[in-house]
Amino acid sequence: MLKMSRHPTVKWAQRSDVVFITIELPDAQDVKLKLEPEGKFFFSATSGVDKVPYEVDMDLLDKIDFAESKASIGKRNICYLVKKAENKWWSRLLKKEAKPPVFLKVDWDRWVDEDEEDEDNKVASDMDFGDFDFSKLNMGGGEGFGTAEGEDDDENDTDEENAEELPPLKKDALSLGAESEFKKD
Repeated sequence: MLKMSRHPTVKWAQRSDVVFITIELPDAQDVKLKLEPEGKFFFSATSGVDKVPYEVDMDLLDKIDFAESKASIGKRNICYLVKKAENKWWSRLLKKEAKPPVFLKVDWDRWVDEDEEDEDNKVASDMDFGDFDFSKLNMGGGEGFGTAEGEDDDENDTDEENAEELPPLKKDALSLGAESEFKKD
């Protein structure tokens, strides 16, 4: 009986010099990745007790720098930091101009608009790829990812904390009236 491969959820975001690709697949085993300079991205792995096969085969929009690209295999997902061959913003992730596949989503946690890119934050400082070599992926297994030893993990929380410290929004007269009517009951 032929087993059909499934597509895991794939999230992506970019900076001018890199593309972040996160494959959400808990307990991935037998992880294999093929990444080619022309932008060919192929991923396969199995997951679960039944070793269900998962596969992603994409043609990225532009050429990439294989030697400078890195990967990190965690318990819940596999993160790839794909170095672009040219430092420029891509209009989309895939070469094909059609509607993207349903399993491909924008990673809003990592997304930064082109005009908001901060030179000091070119590469996600909260990701430790530990100089993981793509050629090692064919062996399966690997190091997890997280903050480097001695590194402050609160870096991402700062935006959330700042958002909580903002003054409350002013309510218009209509919503105030509705609110006071609600309290009378």
